Amino acid sequence: MSTGSPLLLLFAADPDSTKSIVHALIASRLDYCNSVLYRINTNATKNLQSVLHSAARLIMRKRKFDSITPTIRDDLHWLPVPQRIDYKLCLIIYRCLHQTAPVYLQDLCVPVSTTASSRHLRSAARGDLQVLATKIVTFRPHSFASSAPKLWNSLPLPLRDSTLTLRQQFDSRLKTHLFSLAYGRAS
Repeated sequence: MSTGSPLLLLFAADPDSTKSIVHALIASRLDYCNSVLYRINTNATKNLQSVLHSAARLIMRKRKFDSITPTIRDDLHWLPVPQRIDYKLCLIIYRCLHQTAPVYLQDLCVPVSTTASSRHLRSAARGDLQVLATKIVTFRPHSFASSAPKLWNSLPLPLRDSTLTLRQQFDSRLKTHLFSLAYGRAS
C-alpha cells in the first residue's frame, strides 16, 4: 500500500500535527543561525518572510493570495523574521550575561560597570553593555561584538532586569515586547 507524497500527508493531518511538522522542518531552519542576519537588508529577509508566510498558509490551509499576516499574528503568534532574529540574539545575550553561553561570547558582552573609568556613568547604573567602536562599515557593525550590545541597550529597562529568569520571565516578556514592536500592540 502506497502512503503517498509527504505533502499530501501534511494536508491530511490535523492542524496540530501539521504545525508540529512545519515547525520541525521549516521554522527550525529559519531560526538556525539567524542571529548572523541581524540588521541585514530587507531584501534578504523578504525571502525568509515569504517562507514563513508559506508555512503559515500550509498550517492554516489558506490559499496563496489570502492575507496571512493577521493569521500569523492572531492565531499562530509568530514574530516576523526581523523580530525573530532580534529575539534569538537577545536570548544569546541573556545567556552571556548569566554565564550560560560559551566563554568566547561572554567576553564580547561586557557591562559598562566593569570598566573603572565608566562606573560613574548613568549607562553603568542602567546595566548597559559596552559598544565597540567600528571603523569598517561593511562587516563590523553586523558582528556580534558590535550588534549585541546595541540591541541589548535598546531594550526597555524592566526587560534587562538581571533577576528575571530565562524561561518564566525574560523569554515571554521579550517576545511580548518584540510582538508589540512588530504589530503595534501587545499579544
